[in-house]
Amino acid sequence: MIDIPQELAASQQEYNGEAGRAFIAGLPDLTAGFLDRWELTVDGRPMHGVSALVLPVLRRDGTPAVLKLQLLDEESEGEPVALRLWDGDGAVRLLDHDEPTGTMLLERLDSSRMLAHHPEAHESVLVIARLLAHLTSSPAPAGLRRLGDIAQAMLEQTPWALEHIPDPGARRIVADCAAAVREVVDEPGDRLLHWDLHDENVLACERAPWLAIDPKPLAGDPGFELWPALDNRFDADDVRWRFDAMTDVLGLDRARARAWTYGRLLQNCLWDIEDGRPLQERQLEIARRLREPRG
Repeated sequence: MIDIPQELAASQQEYNGEAGRAFIAGLPDLTAGFLDRWELTVDGRPMHGVSALVLPVLRRDGTPAVLKLQLLDEESEGEPVALRLWDGDGAVRLLDHDEPTGTMLLERLDSSRMLAHHPEAHESVLVIARLLAHLTSSPAPAGLRRLGDIAQAMLEQTPWALEHIPDPGARRIVADCAAAVREVVDEPGDRLLHWDLHDENVLACERAPWLAIDPKPLAGDPGFELWPALDNRFDADDVRWRFDAMTDVLGLDRARARAWTYGRLLQNCLWDIEDGRPLQERQLEIARRLREPRG
């Protein structure tokens, strides 16, 4: 019998409602079914993020792996597609996959060696930048979410959102972000993006210093990838250094990368407004720092 973490149950309830409750209720049987089907033995306590249960297991030949079970949605359904294309090169290796449920068997990385624990913030940013430069070097396969569609939907929602921002300074920043996105929306790019490469989604293992996990893939411009590393271990005075360092490593045009980074702020703000949350001052400060002239 698998113990379902209460935090996972709570997050599924919050974000997915009835579908989340049904997913949690069915997890014990779903897990047992895949342990039997793929001939796996439980090898540790369950782990979890916001949306997935991750169970350490051993394969029949004794190889360590993890079983990842999650509720399929538009973000998670592309994960095995991206992992299969990367084939372990810069990212965790996909060992098996069940398309109807989205359940995956993945190689086991060292969860105790997370990039978020690295003592040097600058080195952490450079690790992420190097991984992104590699992972985004390929065109996205057909069928993934497309940044152009996402950006167009955000622009359509912006007038409504601006009416729900009481602070004029914050409202101006969000409007400026939308204006920047409007300048680049017709050229959204076609690279395979991870979308969520923050420092807790980078782990070490024996075969590579650092590998990416948990992609939420889409097709688009790599400039849309920079936001998490600006937000990790937030330091307002470091924002510009991080942005410049990452655009250098990825070889990006800074004006376009800045516009797509503003797009991430716009996306986050729209989600906050939809959920009735105040805009985060930290995120607004990133936008302010990026529009300052370079010294």
